Amino acid sequence: MLELDAVQTLAFAGLALFLGYALCRVVPLFNRYNLPAPVIGGLVVALAVLVARSREVTLFTLDTSLQAPLMIAFFTTIGVNASVALLKLSGRQVLVFLLLASAFAIVQNLLGMAVALGFGLHPLFGVLAGSTTLTGGPATGLAFAPLFEQAGVTGAESIAVASAMAGILCGGLLGGPVATVLIRRHKLYGGVRLGAPDESAAEPLGARDTPDFATRESNALKSIVVILVAMWLGAGVSAGLSAAGLTLPAYVGAMMVGALIRYLDDRTGWIRLPVATTDLIGNVCLSLFLAVALMNLKLWELAGLAAPLLVNLTLQVALVALFCGVVFRVMGRDYDAAVMGGGFIGFMLGTTANAMAVMRTLVERYGMAPRAFLVAPLVGAFFIDFTNALIITGFLNFWPQ
Repeated sequence: MLELDAVQTLAFAGLALFLGYALCRVVPLFNRYNLPAPVIGGLVVALAVLVARSREVTLFTLDTSLQAPLMIAFFTTIGVNASVALLKLSGRQVLVFLLLASAFAIVQNLLGMAVALGFGLHPLFGVLAGSTTLTGGPATGLAFAPLFEQAGVTGAESIAVASAMAGILCGGLLGGPVATVLIRRHKLYGGVRLGAPDESAAEPLGARDTPDFATRESNALKSIVVILVAMWLGAGVSAGLSAAGLTLPAYVGAMMVGALIRYLDDRTGWIRLPVATTDLIGNVCLSLFLAVALMNLKLWELAGLAAPLLVNLTLQVALVALFCGVVFRVMGRDYDAAVMGGGFIGFMLGTTANAMAVMRTLVERYGMAPRAFLVAPLVGAFFIDFTNALIITGFLNFWPQ
């Protein structure tokens, strides 16, 4: 049996991550539905552990002490990149789309709780299998899993991954067809049909500029220092909130401090935080965090939960398909609104990458939708993480247990 320390565990996670990327390249299904490479690679390791355990063999032990810092660093970058100025610049549509997504996240949780009660399970099982993993994806599910475990949901990490992965698959499968029905029924078409969307419409000014080496080095240093400072100060904020009796994941304080730093920088321009560099660092931290978490997954804890997970997912898929019609009407009943509806399904059942893939497929066939490519990524990648964390925290703290 191998006993891996923290650095060796992280190196092993890197190897699992590259295995995931390789599998996503060679298995068309993984690539088509945008399954995250870290999740695929980590699940391969977890499945190997499951098989070995069935034969009463222990392959290795992991030191996961770096898992929490990586998770906190990722969510800190979400806070740092969540610019209030960008929300104002994007106009009313982003705010309306965010309100729709937040309202639907609450509905997801209520439906999940109804399913859980119907199967005689802990009601918070439905919140974990609701917006925590469907709207939040695997990262949010794994971040909140310890809190759900403490609240009485056994096997929370395994449930989170199973629900998130099934949601990603369904989001990729459902978003395109539902949006296509809307487009054809209302005879809606975009502008010029191109091989790919004009995503520059959704990029900040100067995003395509190529900085020199000194600028890239300075940007990286600024981003790393700001992330570390936000994590440092955020630990104090989280401790204060916990002392006040609130049940919160460890990242919330750091994410709040990161958002505050971004707000002050937008007002003063002292730091000029680079969005692209901060996003890159966040993606690296997320990939390693997911790989470590998935490798340490106890898949045997899912025994007996297949039926409630399947029923919950079926009802959630039907509900989001119906709600897509509401999104279409509220967002303007035009072509962009239909494309946004497809994206809405993508990230309310999976990830922002799912939403982008769904919308990209639609615009390649029916024409460009620049407004959709501005609104959906902003809400899916930044703002919904804030509101969803508040919604989950509300259910954890105020729902009678």
